[in-house]
Amino acid sequence: MCGFVGFSNVKENIVQNRVIIEKMNQTLNKRGPDEDGYYIDEYISMGHKRLIVIDSNGGKQPMIENNSYGDFVICYNGQIYNTKELRKTLEQNGFTFKGHCDTEVLLKSYIYYGHDVVHHLNGIFSFAIWNRKKQELFLARDHFGVKPLFYTIKNNTLIFSSEIKAIFQYPDINKEIDRQGICELFGIGPSHTPGTTVFKNIFEIQPAHFAIFNSSGLHLERYWKLTSSEHTDNFKQTCEKLKFLLNDAITKQLVSDVPLCTFLSRRIRF
Repeated sequence: MCGFVGFSNVKENIVQNRVIIEKMNQTLNKRGPDEDGYYIDEYISMGHKRLIVIDSNGGKQPMIENNSYGDFVICYNGQIYNTKELRKTLEQNGFTFKGHCDTEVLLKSYIYYGHDVVHHLNGIFSFAIWNRKKQELFLARDHFGVKPLFYTIKNNTLIFSSEIKAIFQYPDINKEIDRQGICELFGIGPSHTPGTTVFKNIFEIQPAHFAIFNSSGLHLERYWKLTSSEHTDNFKQTCEKLKFLLNDAITKQLVSDVPLCTFLSRRIRF
């Protein structure tokens, strides 16, 4: 499952705050029991908890990339289904790889495409990428919000995490219930207003959105929207397309270097 935490303040040196990032990361132990890692620099601290599925040695996080484009660091949770296609494009444009995990492909895709990388991803994901040269943090969440990503801002510091409870490990972040959030929880839960949570001043990166955090502050932008169109296929074409989509989705989600299992569920009527 994996998970990550972090905080960034591009106006103040935060390198001495290692204890804080460690406390935040420890709250995600159940998401990543196999491995943890940290990256701490002048304006950014990041922590990661890993559940190893692909490339146990080459997929360690936070992953750092130093090349002619600059210095980049990624923390990532998810699976990129079009990893092979992205890797082929990157190799054709001069990129080389140390391993075969999708984390490395995602990081180098960002280096190549920049903020437009979200338009080239097929998968479920939330990730944070630090651009050391530009002193800029890039956060993104998948199209339907399968992977979680929460944040708040305190004294010019952006604090983010895969789970809300990690954010509360940051000093002076209060657990204050939001009136609208709690009403939505009991009234329409698990649905809620996109971008909000049950806690006051704790927000989520909305599905199909990315965020840029730098000296100008936090900028949020939507990169995709679901659209509908008239269904014109006949019955046979519909069956063939459905079969293809189902097989394709299952196949792409069964990529792993470790044993997998599949859970089946059924609706029980009383």
